[in-house]
Amino acid sequence: MGEDNGRVFSLVVREFDPSKDCEMVQNVERRCEVGPSGGLSIFTDLLGDPICRVRHSPAYLMLVAELVGEDKDKEIVGMIRGCIKTVACGKKLSRNGKNVTADDVTLKPLPVYTKLAYILGLRVSPFHRRMGIGLKLVQRVEEWFRENGAEYSYMATENDNQASVNLFVDKCGYAKFRTPTILVNPVYAHRVKLSSRVTVIHLSPSDSEALYRRRFSTTEFFPRDIDSVLSNRLSLGTFLAVPRGSVTAETWPGADHFLADPPESWAVLSVWNSKDVFTLEVKGVSLVKRMLAKTTRLVDRALPWMQLPSVPDIFRPFGVHFLYGLGGEGPLAAKFVKALCGHAHNLAKERGCGVVATEVSSREPLRLGIPHWKSLSCAEDLWCIKRLGEDYGDGSVGDWTKSPPGMSIFVDPREI
Repeated sequence: MGEDNGRVFSLVVREFDPSKDCEMVQNVERRCEVGPSGGLSIFTDLLGDPICRVRHSPAYLMLVAELVGEDKDKEIVGMIRGCIKTVACGKKLSRNGKNVTADDVTLKPLPVYTKLAYILGLRVSPFHRRMGIGLKLVQRVEEWFRENGAEYSYMATENDNQASVNLFVDKCGYAKFRTPTILVNPVYAHRVKLSSRVTVIHLSPSDSEALYRRRFSTTEFFPRDIDSVLSNRLSLGTFLAVPRGSVTAETWPGADHFLADPPESWAVLSVWNSKDVFTLEVKGVSLVKRMLAKTTRLVDRALPWMQLPSVPDIFRPFGVHFLYGLGGEGPLAAKFVKALCGHAHNLAKERGCGVVATEVSSREPLRLGIPHWKSLSCAEDLWCIKRLGEDYGDGSVGDWTKSPPGMSIFVDPREI
């Protein structure tokens, strides 16, 4: 029981009911997106589907916090979303023979998998904060995680979001874990010219899966159901960049043959169409900045041959293409990633998107090849993690929460 403006109420945390909760949930989202100072904010339009950001995960749940008054009036004042999947948390070496030693170059690294839960979309109405509602929502979704066998739970927040950090780290027992970088690039009015030294090949879902499993399955957070990700309707394809003349779409030998004798340098990435899931809109920007951005677009359209970068109209709803599964090998891999990002930019332009975004480890060497605008990007996002129980399937890794960061992470596009 509690009191809100003199009115006695009880708090009920229950599962989201799409048949009756959508309007009230959207009202809470709007109140949360606009900061108390009325300054710059990003509004997210979930296109009428509050579960859209977790819907494509193997298992998901959305909870709402509802105030019930003595007169039986009900008001939704908060919500939380969670999903569960199986991901790589480390690796071990296979030993297929009696005389195999740790120095044997034939040892093959194999992924160690764990069942991981993810919390996102925690919202509490600004008028009902500091009442313990966020804590109750987190505790209840963690109960569901444990009931469904999750071994770890993690969440992502802005590094300077002190309220979120205090809730999860100080009150819920999470530990600061990884600090990836979000890189965002605008989609210009002109097409990006690709290097003539690079060939881009559109891989089939089966070849994409084979390549990812062979080369990147031991990367932290790599989803065991990568096939489901690649075959999802929102995945626009996986693209491979190779030196011109080495292989073409017509001479493509298949992933296994390619990896058996790859070129010295190559790179790969996949594209996820977030535009069909949600749109974003920047609010609270001055008229001067709006006019400056509009001017860049006008010049870009009028003089496309100058290749002048323009600010997209982010002051109206715009879509996002998310780049995931970035990887590559060889001394020129970063340059090949740059070519793939150019290809992804042109794809986004054709499909009417405003920006192209990705998220990579702060130590990722390939980030040097990812075009981005610093003003739109986030140098240090924050991921926090918590171990949920005592029995785990990651014995060879130990406590994942205490492991040092690797060079790369795999960011699942189903959770952005």
